[in-house]
Amino acid sequence: MLPLRSQSQVGGLQTSLSLVSSDPVLSPDEPRSNSDNIRESPAESASSQETWPTADAPTTKKTENGKAEINCLEQKVIHRVSSADKVTLQDIARESVGTICEKMHRLPEEYLEELKNGLRVILEGGNGSQHREEFFILQKFVQGRTDLTAKTLVRAHRVQLEILVAINTGIQGFLHPSISLSQNSLIEIFGYKRCRNIACQNQLPADDCTCEICNNTSGFCNLCMCVICNKFDFEVNTCRWIGCDLCSHWTHTDCAIRQQLICMGPSSKSGAGPSEMVFRCQACNRTSELLGWVKDVFQHCAPSWDGEALTRELDYVSRIFHGSKDPRGRKLFWKCDDLKEKLKSKKIDSKAACRAILIFFQELEVDSAKGLENGESGRLIAPQDACNRIAEVVQEAIRKMEIVADEKMRMFKKARMALEACDRELADKYREVAELKMERQKRKVQIEELEKIVRLKNAEADMFQLKANEAKREAERLQRIALAKQDKSEEEFTSNYLKQRLNEAEAEKQYLYEKIKLQETSRASQSSNGGDPSQMLMYSKIHDLLYSAPPKPDTQGHPFRTNP
Repeated sequence: MLPLRSQSQVGGLQTSLSLVSSDPVLSPDEPRSNSDNIRESPAESASSQETWPTADAPTTKKTENGKAEINCLEQKVIHRVSSADKVTLQDIARESVGTICEKMHRLPEEYLEELKNGLRVILEGGNGSQHREEFFILQKFVQGRTDLTAKTLVRAHRVQLEILVAINTGIQGFLHPSISLSQNSLIEIFGYKRCRNIACQNQLPADDCTCEICNNTSGFCNLCMCVICNKFDFEVNTCRWIGCDLCSHWTHTDCAIRQQLICMGPSSKSGAGPSEMVFRCQACNRTSELLGWVKDVFQHCAPSWDGEALTRELDYVSRIFHGSKDPRGRKLFWKCDDLKEKLKSKKIDSKAACRAILIFFQELEVDSAKGLENGESGRLIAPQDACNRIAEVVQEAIRKMEIVADEKMRMFKKARMALEACDRELADKYREVAELKMERQKRKVQIEELEKIVRLKNAEADMFQLKANEAKREAERLQRIALAKQDKSEEEFTSNYLKQRLNEAEAEKQYLYEKIKLQETSRASQSSNGGDPSQMLMYSKIHDLLYSAPPKPDTQGHPFRTNP
């Protein structure tokens, strides 16, 4: 019997349906079974749709023209990027890894985020057939390339690799800002070496399975995907998935019904004739009984279902046992239809319906036990038949024990691998912490050196400022001295000038005095001599001598500066 299985999720993210193609994202972690104990199963997807995380994902609003607001944001970013450096989704899908990587390293983070948002809008399919055609064209480009190998993808830009993986798988989760896988994991997912389910992430083939489906189907994981449609989702505790008791591969109930893998078959207890509904696993081609599996699911999970979930599960059970010809299967089919009608008409609530179906399973078990007792009491069993039946029971017990042992061993191997992965991750984290500490110490030393340089420069600035102040004061002192000397020189000049003018005035005065005196003498001579010509001649010479005297002193300039 397989142990109870719980659902694993990444970062507590919720899920929603993705419209695009053949790829999964988050899912449960371990296989489930149709054995006699509880089976939690991932939910069937009627149209084989896969899911992806949507919590905290960026949203886009529609405008009146039907275009997403994100286009406006992209226009704003494009204005800041030169046309030669622009990169589109078509470029990433078609051009070489090295060329696009080099361009992306020159692009701002905002532009790269807008590229991812643009691909998210296409994967959401909000514009119907146009977005689907765009996606199929991108996927055709990517899947038709032969140069996208592990060696070339190692050199790819982080965002470039996320976009290539999202295009190849059709899963938006790889573009989600809260999900960050390592570059090696993304490369392995792109090359179908690791499960594309972000919550599973097992190496492929999972559990080293050697079956034909695991070895021949690219990217198939038997722990979380449907054998028929190769999709996965995140529903647990439900009848929408059917697991094989022997190989632990899983199949959507809808897929199994479409492929007619649910049909009448020989009972696992009697082994004679088509006596009950069984599920035939497409992976191992062996059968598992369905009535006991449905009973286990309802007994362990039905109390936690609400009315809508219970109605949905009853509908799946009705579809499983629709073609049943054995009495127990027909009774279960009628009972499920009756409870569905009562729930729809609100004649009973979900708790009453849950109690009714659980009581019905108990009655079926009692009736089955009574029928076996009555059948055996009416006839004697030969010793050989008794031994054969005992051997069959022992073989069945051994088979179930081997199944449980194999499952335990698988769980142990998986736990050991998980532990080793955690140890490696822890060692990596220790190395990262040590590197961060060293980097922090280096930064601290650099900061201290910079602080010293800043202090030195501040001291130099203070010193130069002090010298500048001293030079300013010296200049002011010299200016005052120059002004004082200028005032003194002007005073000396004025004094000298005034003295010179005084001397000139004295000389002119003496000249005028001599002239007047000469004139008076000449008149007296003329009057006394009666106008003698020789005296007149002498007077004329004296007059010429007087008037031929040197120029006046006031016509001479100052030796250092001009007269004002």
